[in-house]
Amino acid sequence: MHKVLIANRGEIAVRIARACNDAGLESVAVYADVDIDALHVRTADKAFGLDGNSPAATYLNIEKLLDAAKRSSADAVHPGYGFLSENADFAQVVLDAGLTWIGPLPETIRELGNKVTARELAVRAGVPLVAGSDGPVRTPAEAKAFAEQHGLPIAVKAAFGGGGRGLKVVRDIDTVEESFDSAVREAEAAFGRGECFVEKYLDRPRHVEAQILADNFGRVVVIGTRDCTLQRRNQKLVEEAPAPFLTPAQEESIHDAARSICREAGYRGAGTVEFLVSEAGDIAFLEVNTRLQVEHPVTEETYGVDLVLQQLRIAQGQPLDIEDGLRPLKHSIEFRINAEDVGRGFLPTPGAVASLQVPTGPGVRFDSGVTSASDVPPQFDSLIAKLIVTGSDRQQALRRARRALTELVIEGVPTVLPFHRAVVRAPQFCDSSSFNVHTRWIETEFQEDIQPDPAYVPKPAVNQVLRRLPLEIDGRRHVVGLPEQLLALLSSGSGTTESAPEQNSPARADRTVQSPMFGKVVKWLVEEGDEVTEGQPLLVLESMKMESQVPAPRSGTVEELTVAAGDDVQTGTQLATLV
Repeated sequence: MHKVLIANRGEIAVRIARACNDAGLESVAVYADVDIDALHVRTADKAFGLDGNSPAATYLNIEKLLDAAKRSSADAVHPGYGFLSENADFAQVVLDAGLTWIGPLPETIRELGNKVTARELAVRAGVPLVAGSDGPVRTPAEAKAFAEQHGLPIAVKAAFGGGGRGLKVVRDIDTVEESFDSAVREAEAAFGRGECFVEKYLDRPRHVEAQILADNFGRVVVIGTRDCTLQRRNQKLVEEAPAPFLTPAQEESIHDAARSICREAGYRGAGTVEFLVSEAGDIAFLEVNTRLQVEHPVTEETYGVDLVLQQLRIAQGQPLDIEDGLRPLKHSIEFRINAEDVGRGFLPTPGAVASLQVPTGPGVRFDSGVTSASDVPPQFDSLIAKLIVTGSDRQQALRRARRALTELVIEGVPTVLPFHRAVVRAPQFCDSSSFNVHTRWIETEFQEDIQPDPAYVPKPAVNQVLRRLPLEIDGRRHVVGLPEQLLALLSSGSGTTESAPEQNSPARADRTVQSPMFGKVVKWLVEEGDEVTEGQPLLVLESMKMESQVPAPRSGTVEELTVAAGDDVQTGTQLATLV
């Protein structure tokens, strides 16, 4: 193995490129048009364009990724996390092309990546489970029937994928069917597969996981636990290792279950076995992520193991050189830095990073996919960086985190920093003797009143599109990509490509429903002529791989729907009029 194509973007692509450099391997980046100047493109040894901007046309396009591998002479592929990282078909195609796949075998991804067959494997391995559907649920009506039989709350989950995409927790029987449809849509958009299943949801649980490594010789090693309980929209915001306040019996049960299910699956590579821990202390298997986790740095800092280098070693056929039963040396906490406005309900906020000041000092690590002047495009995930803070114990890590979060400055786009600065001072999270948060704590009990970012002025998103033109240099044909905006400017002779915004009269503006963000209209929940009340959901928008409902700003009658399902909208676009 000499050259690794990184089939991903953002901070994880940067992380993998740096690990390749540490291992003496060359790295190859790929990029969507909008990512042409992204940090991961500049970090890798080589970079190849994927000609497009949507996930489907770029980082989910297997044919283009294989072509980039061929053109770059890469002999291995690392998928990172998200996108195609848990796609067994992609893994198989990579192997069929004679390349090394840095991950589990396709058959293992297929069995564990499908949460239905993963449950069946967990039963064989003797791992504790909650009640769930026997297989994928085919219709919203079937999901509702499960809820009526087993009671609420239930979780609708994408059978393929992870990271909170395609996961809906339902607490009201009347919303089961719409939640099922929404989960299917999110799963199709994020993973290209819409199958979903349903299971009973444990209320107010902790989310705890075990990191595993397995080589080609049958060794399975557990590298400790992580706690990932602090979530919003079922997506993690804060993770730490080791998981605090577990009893020795709980820790042993989690380690044993993780080993058992991975041995049963014949696992190879890095992976994570996830569990829920109920208020009563009971443990229930959740899923296996057959990839590197976003939160892997806290395990690296706590246990002194470079997980990406271990992935490379395993892919090269080398045996694990790590002993099982490692004890934590330190305590580490990771804060995901997402481009979201906490004061607007964690609203995704794409834009440009005007400036970035990174904290320093003992125990501080910053894994980033952006620098000052980087664009945060609306097509992709809102995660732009991760702040990892480590101390000798949990309380020292928290003290260092308070300082580092104060020193971290990001301007240009709102981020979740105000939430992080508040949570490291919240007694429920920072208690030195017990853990008093759960997976819905942010939505239900977090009391801090965080206001919308007053400095953020949404701007129309610029969808960077490159026109690729043939060019002859020294008798050889080359292809040059130029921004369409530049070509339009040159051909028109104009000094600007922006058009004046449409002006609304005050009376007209009072009647309009405007988009709170850049996004795509997924579906309308009302029709023209419907009577609506203030706060009633009107439509569903998708932005940065998340679905959000837009509420009615006041009560009235829907006079006109001015956009349709499938339309792209900017921040401030008129969506409808109310009278």
